[in-house]
Amino acid sequence: MKRFHGFVKKEFLHIFRDYRTLVILFGLPVAEILIFGFVISMEIKDAGIAFLDLSKDDVTQKISDKMCSSDFFRKVEDLQSYHDIDMIMKTGRAKAVIVFGENFGRDLVSRGEADMSIITDASEPNTATLITNYASAIVSDFNMEYREKNSGAKILVSPEVRMFYNPELRSHFMFVPGVITFILILICALMTSITITREKEFGTMEVLLVSPLKPSQIILGKVMPYFILSFINVLLILLLSRIAFDLPVKGSLSLLLAESMLYILMSLSLGILISTVSKTMQQAIFISLVGLMLPTILLSGFIFPLENMPRVYDVVAYFLPPRYYITIIKNIMIKGTGFFSVWKETLILTIMTLFFIVLSVRKFKIRLQ
Repeated sequence: MKRFHGFVKKEFLHIFRDYRTLVILFGLPVAEILIFGFVISMEIKDAGIAFLDLSKDDVTQKISDKMCSSDFFRKVEDLQSYHDIDMIMKTGRAKAVIVFGENFGRDLVSRGEADMSIITDASEPNTATLITNYASAIVSDFNMEYREKNSGAKILVSPEVRMFYNPELRSHFMFVPGVITFILILICALMTSITITREKEFGTMEVLLVSPLKPSQIILGKVMPYFILSFINVLLILLLSRIAFDLPVKGSLSLLLAESMLYILMSLSLGILISTVSKTMQQAIFISLVGLMLPTILLSGFIFPLENMPRVYDVVAYFLPPRYYITIIKNIMIKGTGFFSVWKETLILTIMTLFFIVLSVRKFKIRLQ
């Protein structure tokens, strides 16, 4: 029994001396419970909302103030015409637009009802449904307050709900762009990091070093097959989404493919960077899966809106490439926008790609000397 106790004590000492094991045992559970607890929220908070007020009377002002005074909505702009609705929706600044018809207050007093519309961006079906429900609930509260203040006057403000880009609220419009984003970064970064660390772990890297190939040529030769195969993956997913889910590409297909190639190149360069800091395949796999899988799912806007998250997670999301690519693919594929609507995200991905490539090549050379 003493031998067994001594053996158990030895194992405890091994665990406590290895900080990486302690991080896995205690760090991951703490990090995941904090991330899941704060990130996963099915509530709407601080969602951008715009108003098109064609009446501009006291009643419409009261309803607008009531919506903006809640924690659910944040006013981003007052629109001047119906043409502005599509423009602000495509920029993504507003998740919804509230439209008040002409003579809203006068019609409410004379007829007991008035024209009002709630137009939401349904490229994110869950968010659009929540925004519609919250806005309708605020209007219902206004109806009750108005009746109480006006001696039970019979009024009915029943908003007409319209969904832009995805009127049927099909979930495919949300999951297909997210799946493309998730698959590309995970497969590209993971496979690239493994293929280079495998050469170092098996001792075959020395064979490559004595060859006439330069380090940059070695890296290019390693990633080129994955670049081509990942691009075929994009074509396959787009084809399946069209055939199986009837999900068309409303914007330019060539622009979408070009943006996808940029994202693939960025993911491959990130995989190379991971390989330079990993000594074994197990380390590369761990860094790729833990460092990319959870952030891509939780902090890219794939499933959970970034507006619902605490500010600190929104700041972290600014440094995650999937956040920008998923915005690009939704704008082009679902909203039908052009390059000028996604040029900022494209520029950020380009800068990230160049940064990862330069850093990877430099570190690769240092490790080989």
